[in-house]
Formats: sequence, structure tokens, C-alpha cells
Amino acid sequence: MEEKNITTLTEFIILGFPEFPELQILLFLLFLLMYLIVLMGNFTIITVTCLDPRLQTPMYVFLCNLSFIDISYTSVTLPKLLDIFLKKRQRISLNHCFIQAYFFMFLAGTEFVLISVMAYDRYIAICYPLSYILIMNLRLCVLMAVGSWVFGIFLPVTLTVFLSRLSYCGSNEINHFFCDLSALLKLSCTSTSAIEILTLITVVFVGLPFFVTTLTSYVYIISTILRIRSTEGRRKAFSTCSSHLTVVILFYGTMMSLYIRPTSLQSLEQNKLFALLYNVLIPVLNPVIYSLKNKEVKTALRKVLNGK
Repeated sequence: MEEKNITTLTEFIILGFPEFPELQILLFLLFLLMYLIVLMGNFTIITVTCLDPRLQTPMYVFLCNLSFIDISYTSVTLPKLLDIFLKKRQRISLNHCFIQAYFFMFLAGTEFVLISVMAYDRYIAICYPLSYILIMNLRLCVLMAVGSWVFGIFLPVTLTVFLSRLSYCGSNEINHFFCDLSALLKLSCTSTSAIEILTLITVVFVGLPFFVTTLTSYVYIISTILRIRSTEGRRKAFSTCSSHLTVVILFYGTMMSLYIRPTSLQSLEQNKLFALLYNVLIPVLNPVIYSLKNKEVKTALRKVLNGK
């Protein structure tokens, strides 16, 4: 029997955006600017919420967690991409790549749960306004916030272990700007069926219930708002959840485009584009959405800027 000469990889090469070799410095400046906007915008939300006692309510406690998640997962991926643009340091060890993949999945999972928690919070606020303070008390808010993080921490552990046990013996070039799961699976020279089955189980038994919870919450919210007789009452009720609804649409839209599509319809170029929208665009837009559409945040921000 003829023996095959198989060399196991010890490192990957993250290509980034090789399609635009002449624009690498321009892309570096663009992504650096967007990263700074993410940091500044989300830190502003956190700072304003902490400094203004009127914003220390369940909705803004969850918003602070969302802002911290946005800061965290852009910090997991963008610094390496900036290094690739500026200094062409494309190499990354297998262990560091798996660690990056784990933290990205951990933070994405935490945000997925937190989005549902925030939808439930808006459901209680709109549908049961008189009981809101009693239901969404401090203890429940802390439990829900901490639970989101704990859930996110443990969710990708098994998936990351399976990913690290695959053999990578072909090309070591990752056609992406970070160690994305879909890009890594394409480099494996062993069967990835176990990971694909595990991913499907996670989507069906974990992702789907949270998605249904969010969807059901907004069905009840919209139904309640439409039953309000006065136009002013409907406007005020909708304004309390419009910011979060916008974030929900952006979040689920990009996540479904990235991971829910059939494998046969996916390409690494499309996945890279959708990951870019999820990784950069949403963290940039979240502070803008919550500050521009929320009178309380704008008032608190003016108060902080004026030093009062």
C-alpha cells in the first residue's frame, strides 16, 4: 500500500482582503477609524449609563452589557486585521486561531441570548407596565445578565474542542479576516460531520428557542401597541422599543445570512462580507441607534458633556 505524505499544519495564514492589494493602507485607515468609533461610541453608552441615575434601569443595564460585547468581539478580530493591513503579519498559530474562534463564538452566543433577554424586558414594559418594576427587579436583571454570559461561555466549548481535534494538512490559508468556523472547516482534511451535526443541534435546540422568544415578544408588543387608541400613546409605546427592534433586525438578518444558509449556497467571499457587517457595522451602529432614537440617552449625554 502506498503511503501518503501528510504534513500536519502548525500555523495558519489569515489572508484578510487580498482582493485589494493596492488598497491595504486605505483599508487599514478605514478599519482603524471604524474600530475607534466602536470603542468611543460603546464606551460612551456605558459611561453615560453609569453616571446618570435615571438610566440605571433594567433596559440600560442590558444595553451596557450589549455595548461591552460589541467592544469585546471587535477587539477579538479587528486588531489582528489591522496588523495584517499594516505589517503583513498574516501568520497565526493553531492554538491562537482556536482561541480567537472560541472567543468570537462565546461573545456572539452571549449577544444572541442578551438580545432575547432585552426583547423580554421590552415585552414586560409594554404589555405589563404597572407590574414592570415588580417583575423586572434588580435580582432578576442580574440573574438574566449573568446567565447570558455564563451561557455564552459554555456554549462553544464542545465545538472548539472538536475544531481543535480536526486534522489540517492541506492549504493553511484562511480566506477570511479572522478564524471563522466556516473558513476553518474548509481547511480540514478529515471529516467535519461531527461539528456540522453539533452546529445543527445547537441551532435547533438553543438558537431556535431564543429566536422564537424574541419573535413572540415582539408579536405581543406590536399587538399591544396597535390596541392603544391615541396616536400619541402608540408613538410613545413604540419609541420605547424601536431602538431594540432595529438592533434585532440587523442582528438576526446578518446572523441568518452568515450561518443559517445551506452550505451549497455559501461562499467564503459572501461569508466574509456578512461577517464584516456583523463584526463591524452593527457595533458601529448600535450606539448611534440607541442614542439617536432614545430621548433619555440624548438627555443624559448632553448632561455629561455639559459637566452637570
